[in-house]
Amino acid sequence: MSARLARLVSSVLLIGGFLAFASRPLLADESAGHYLIHRGDQLTVQVFGDDTFKQLAPPTVLPDGTITLPLAGRVRVANETTDGASRSIAKALQKFIKYPVVTVAIAATGQANVLVMGDVKTPGKYALRSGGRLTDAIAAAGGLNPTNGDLPFARVSRSNGAIVRVSLQNLLHDGSQQQNIELDEGSVVYVEGPQTFDVEVVGAVDRPGYIQMREGDRLATAIAKAGTSANSNADLNRVYVTRTGADGRTASHEVNLYQALMNGNLWYNPVLKKDDIVYVPQSRRPGSAGGLLYLLQRWLFP
Repeated sequence: MSARLARLVSSVLLIGGFLAFASRPLLADESAGHYLIHRGDQLTVQVFGDDTFKQLAPPTVLPDGTITLPLAGRVRVANETTDGASRSIAKALQKFIKYPVVTVAIAATGQANVLVMGDVKTPGKYALRSGGRLTDAIAAAGGLNPTNGDLPFARVSRSNGAIVRVSLQNLLHDGSQQQNIELDEGSVVYVEGPQTFDVEVVGAVDRPGYIQMREGDRLATAIAKAGTSANSNADLNRVYVTRTGADGRTASHEVNLYQALMNGNLWYNPVLKKDDIVYVPQSRRPGSAGGLLYLLQRWLFP
């Protein structure tokens, strides 16, 4: 009977210990021993048999990656796991304590103040968790502003002066996590906005001339900016786009923008490039452009 009771008590203690461990809050991948200590983190350090460390306030990891402890002095712990930090501290204590047994735990994660600017919804200064990454900073700023075409690049300036340029297309669209770099205190993130350029729109439009476009803008946007009131009597069934290639040769293409407006076919609503010339002819039937202009407005302002 006593043996059965002993086994029962042992099972209860084992289950209770598991539940207590499972119910405590975990920090990052601390449960798997993968959490790396960062600058600004507060640590709990205990040395078996030494009450001095039990009364010690949780030391904070300094910007140089070290903490200062009695006897051990300054010990580098940044980018170490808690087990790794325990070994580093034990090694420093060996001069004063024979066979020191050290345990390190995360008392509180630190924060990194990061400035996010550029083409984001709410630029500003944000406090990220210790070890926060580029995607955390962009999310804190409300995400990217709407853009046509590929996502922009981001320039990240670190506190040590290093500058890294990251393709957000590769990171956010293609899922390349190698580009999701870690940020530190004082990092500055600048999300580049789309480039602007001019195209020339001539013919049956209200305001012929040069129109400023944003990278990724399409033909319908250029014509709408140039103005196509009923008085212009524009024929959107046969719009001509003239482009000069890298070899200096000029080519002109007829585009039936009506197909894009009616069927949503982007083939007939091409992306424009710098120095393109758009010619909108007049309709051969006066007053017939009203329906097409209505479709153009619906395309741009659904």
